[in-house]
Amino acid sequence: MSPSTTGTPSLQIHELSYGRRIGILAICSMSLFIVSLDVTIVNVALPSIRTDLHASISGLQWIIDGYTLVLASLLLVSGSTADRLGRRRTFVFGLSVFVVASLLCSVTPNLGLLVAFRMLQAIGGSMLNPVAMSIITNAFTVPRERAQAIGVWAAVMGVSMALGPVVGGLLVSSVGWRSIFWVNIPVGLLAIVLSLAFIPESRATRARRVDIPGQLLVISLLSSLTYGIIEAPSHGWSSGQITGAFAVAGISLVVLLVVERRRREPLLDVRFFHSVPFAAATVIAIASFAALGGFLFLNTLYLQDVRGLSALHAGIDTLPMAVMTMLAPPISGWIVGRRGSRMPLLIAGATMMAGCVMLTAMSPSTPFSWLFGAYMVFGLGFGFVNPPITHTAVSGMPRDQAGVASGIASSSRQVGQTLGVAVVGAIVTAGVGGRGHLGLASASHAGWWVLAGAGMTVLLLGFISTSGAALESAARTAEGINPEWLEK
Repeated sequence: MSPSTTGTPSLQIHELSYGRRIGILAICSMSLFIVSLDVTIVNVALPSIRTDLHASISGLQWIIDGYTLVLASLLLVSGSTADRLGRRRTFVFGLSVFVVASLLCSVTPNLGLLVAFRMLQAIGGSMLNPVAMSIITNAFTVPRERAQAIGVWAAVMGVSMALGPVVGGLLVSSVGWRSIFWVNIPVGLLAIVLSLAFIPESRATRARRVDIPGQLLVISLLSSLTYGIIEAPSHGWSSGQITGAFAVAGISLVVLLVVERRRREPLLDVRFFHSVPFAAATVIAIASFAALGGFLFLNTLYLQDVRGLSALHAGIDTLPMAVMTMLAPPISGWIVGRRGSRMPLLIAGATMMAGCVMLTAMSPSTPFSWLFGAYMVFGLGFGFVNPPITHTAVSGMPRDQAGVASGIASSSRQVGQTLGVAVVGAIVTAGVGGRGHLGLASASHAGWWVLAGAGMTVLLLGFISTSGAALESAARTAEGINPEWLEK
């Protein structure tokens, strides 16, 4: 039987009461909470993990990027798979895998297994955020309500980021770094129980087929590119191993674009990118999350290795950034719902760029008041950027393809975070040389300039993507994409 006849059609989710839909938003937000919490908790724990497992800087990069790499590679297929097999079923299965992997991370005996279990976490995580976003998109069909719901959704990321450094620092300082993964277990189990009780099953009326060639090419592209960037400082940028990795990445990209244009139901529907706002939102997501990933990575090493702070103290010191990231999304979502995406994107780009520029002269004696100011400015920008990204990604797309559209947006975020950590980590590794921890501050200057450039990218694309011509291209694209295309 087809998916449309084996379960509750997605349209029936719209008939739920407003209170029930708010409950669904809360349950789905729990998945974002534990996935986002892992970002700040793990970053705070990196120095302790390095000491315990004898990891290098590149090893620390793989702890972060092993997770985001797999997440980025699988988010697209998870969205379309959920549209076919059932969004609630996929969501609950993803939660289960994430909880089990978190337990395994907490008992791992070495760095290699930690990276492997982090990748298993990512397999479960790939079934959470895009699927939850698809559930929310189908529950909130009124544009203004949807924008506000997305603002709340994005605010959850800020809450988790605000709690992550403090909770992570407290756990690392008192119990040890392994305890940071325990937090996911009760929250994940509660989300599973509530999902089974309150979220109705929904599917696309006509779901897409799994694009195996496209999926393999995406994995090849992202893994070879990330490997080349992370390992280049130790092997040499001109070594055969690194040039070969970049060659594989380039070939994978070209073949991916050719193959996806010819497939009837592609993993990556290139027609989406005919919409200037959608294409810009993808690049903005990559740039903004590259800035976030690099920001967290550099600050964690600086505060604990250069300034000698404990994990708890370092977590508390990053609270200004996390609090701003928590407060800004509802405001941004409110503006998006009433005025559109331009103002939030301009605010986001300008403040993210300014926050990174403030840290380009960082030294071992930089006043903490200056650091806190930079953290607040950056956090304001990052908090403003999420609602317009998500709103642009799903608006104008047919609800039957909401999982695919939101999957592209979510995947772009993880690609950005992967590249941000890889690039700034490579810059620091090359710049530190034999100077030890004290050389890290000056070695990070080039990395901060790169992250400032990411903020400038958000600012410029904020102008371009909200112009009249850009909005017209979005209307043409939305008109051209419809479920009947799948029957051709």
